[in-house]
Amino acid sequence: MFKRIHAPTIPILLFILFFAGMAAIQFSTPNLPDNDGFYHIRFAWLMRTEGLKPDFPWLPLSILNEREFYDHHFLFHAALIPFTFGDLLAGAKWAAVTFSALAFLSVWYLFHRQNLPASGLWALALLGISDAFLYRMSITRAQSLSLAVLILGFLWMLEGRHKRVGVLSFFYVWFYNAFPLMLAAAFLYGLGVWLTERRLEARPLVWAGAGILAGLILNPYFPNNIIFTYHHFLPKLLDATSVRVGNEWYPYDTEQLLRNSLPALAAFVSGALALGLSGRRMDARTAGAFLIALLFGLMLFKARRFVEYFPPFALVFAAFAWAPLFDAERSQPSLKFRLGFQTGVSSILLAVAVIAGIVKAIPAAQAQMARSKPADLYERASAWLMENTPPGERVFQTDWDDFPRLFFYNTHNTYLTGLDPTYLQLYDEALYDQWIDITRGDVERPSSIIRSRFAARYVHTDLNHGDFIRRAENDPGLREVYRDDQAVIYEVIE
Repeated sequence: MFKRIHAPTIPILLFILFFAGMAAIQFSTPNLPDNDGFYHIRFAWLMRTEGLKPDFPWLPLSILNEREFYDHHFLFHAALIPFTFGDLLAGAKWAAVTFSALAFLSVWYLFHRQNLPASGLWALALLGISDAFLYRMSITRAQSLSLAVLILGFLWMLEGRHKRVGVLSFFYVWFYNAFPLMLAAAFLYGLGVWLTERRLEARPLVWAGAGILAGLILNPYFPNNIIFTYHHFLPKLLDATSVRVGNEWYPYDTEQLLRNSLPALAAFVSGALALGLSGRRMDARTAGAFLIALLFGLMLFKARRFVEYFPPFALVFAAFAWAPLFDAERSQPSLKFRLGFQTGVSSILLAVAVIAGIVKAIPAAQAQMARSKPADLYERASAWLMENTPPGERVFQTDWDDFPRLFFYNTHNTYLTGLDPTYLQLYDEALYDQWIDITRGDVERPSSIIRSRFAARYVHTDLNHGDFIRRAENDPGLREVYRDDQAVIYEVIE
């Protein structure tokens, strides 16, 4: 298929196909698929209008208070700036489409540089490898470009361009706090080399480590970045907190995983089959891809958020493992005759599998998008707060993950907690415990604590916190001042 197309046009055509596929998912609804996209696009707007390091007074009772603030998505927010001209919601959606298409193109680039047969078809399989993966790639977050960084880093490890791995690792630290994944990839690639070639290849790990260390020290937010990174990772890695973070940190059950990622699992298993059929010893690139995919598979069983990485690396492993059977020039004639893996036939079979996956995955991802919360959630409540409270007035929220939307619509006020509930707990554990008791309706008259301990005169709650709302209605220190079909706002009366 792609051999008949003039070579320079292949990446352009593939990018258009990736872009169109992700746009079909993204614009199947006017809503954003995740709360965090609201925060990221608004913060990028602040960077454009106020400078690359804007002040951050909005979460004063968390480890992201103004004095300790660290933008752990610094380069990602910078990449979002071109999408902040015009309507921000539309910009967030176009950014997600663009970044995911670039990430998918990076996988093709890896295949192309490694002279993989049918590289275009293998790359197109990303549009059908997992509907959960496509959904996550549709979120305006750093994960799509993070995937591109890891793919590019893996390519340069394979090509022996170790200094480039170091430079990439340096900027990965500035880009997103998933930078330890580059160390893991470098270690596993080195392990793959040792297993297949019995030689020690530590240079990727050394250069990745040097780049990360330099990125941590030569950082616009040093030393706050070091402190934040420690606080951010430790509770999740060691289960050092009982705080319930977002659902993405919890695993899929088996039925869910089989339903939303079966092609990815099949690709991973098929790679093992291909190695047996080829009758060849596994090479270093295939071993490295296998080990990295295995790591992300294990991480996926721990937390569903790693569906962003397992499917593409499972595909990379499968493509490398099947490559000898797709190569007409290198396959043994007897093997081709027995198995029928002539180049044309194998490409047709791959094309059929790719199309079947796309036909299933894109509508399933669109169905997930259709369940997104309304884009205007809390817009009217935020407008009321802006019009009726002084600048910087602190708002007590009953849910930590309401912050991105409140922040998107209203930078006039400051808020109690947001982005991650552990940020409040790590700042003041006793304060966090009191917040939990209040939001669960365990405090009979919460107004006095809200005013004295949290220094807040206004409370925002969604309608799902029925126990708190019942307490608030019976608290003479709280007066309802606003209500719509999305939220209630109370004023704390002295």
